[in-house]
Amino acid sequence: MLTGRRHFPHKHLLGIEQLTAEDIWIILGVAEAMREVSLRSIKKVPTLRGKTVVNMFLEPSTRTRTSFEIAGKRLSADTFNVGGSSSSVVKGESLIDTVRNIQAMRPDVVVIRHGQCGAPHMVAKHIEAAVVNAGDGTHEHPTQALLDALTIKHVKGRIEGLNVSICGDIAHSRVARSNALLLRKLGARVKVFGPRTMIPRDCAAALDVEVAPSLAAALEDADVIMVLRIQKERQVEQLFPSEREYAQRFGLNPRTLELAPPDAIVMHPGPVNRGVELSPEVADGDRQVILGQVENGVAVRMAVLYLLAGATGEA
Repeated sequence: MLTGRRHFPHKHLLGIEQLTAEDIWIILGVAEAMREVSLRSIKKVPTLRGKTVVNMFLEPSTRTRTSFEIAGKRLSADTFNVGGSSSSVVKGESLIDTVRNIQAMRPDVVVIRHGQCGAPHMVAKHIEAAVVNAGDGTHEHPTQALLDALTIKHVKGRIEGLNVSICGDIAHSRVARSNALLLRKLGARVKVFGPRTMIPRDCAAALDVEVAPSLAAALEDADVIMVLRIQKERQVEQLFPSEREYAQRFGLNPRTLELAPPDAIVMHPGPVNRGVELSPEVADGDRQVILGQVENGVAVRMAVLYLLAGATGEA
């Protein structure tokens, strides 16, 4: 049971970069309690009754948008969704004008996904509500990294000392950046691997990770294999010959999975491009924890809303 408000020293959640290891463990600890709420027959608590959460998703999303909406409703917050095609942004209104108008309605939390890096940070400077970054361009996706950490902890029992390999389109992935930052802060060792055209030049130094020279090197000692999709929508030019060749050289299938230890788990933030980065056999296999990630996403987002909006009841 949670009573009162756990001490969380941040008004906003804009990225993993601003968090300490202690901050991360506070969020994960609250998320553990929120998981229990989702297992009840009546999945609702009065914790954020009277609070208002606005979800602004100006980029397409299924899992993140839905889980934030469910998270708010399970905490009894009044939750409203604003989509890109249904907002005044399509009429030419600036993002700042849009959020200022939303602020005039006195929400407590604004969750925002935007295609431009730094958009949530800019919004946080112009409104009084707490701001949650639900993904900004190629920059960060903090709640995805948090739910991934919660999933790893559940399956492996720990994070410190684990070997995590992040494979795929590293250059365009906000998930890769947030996960690398978070996992390193919690004591994991992180490798990245993908086509050379999809690995930033300064990746090793900027994220304090090892760049694996081959898929075999990335998988050989991995406790966790985090596979990413190709971010075609963020690429200004073709960075690989074809999806078929990508699947053959960089994809995870039953044959390549044999290169990893037998107890290595497979993760994916979704959506999965079956037959490209993951074969159907692996995507549906007994070593994947993808649906567990989705389940933990609701708990993590409940925890974030709880910590930023403040608690008025019990969970």
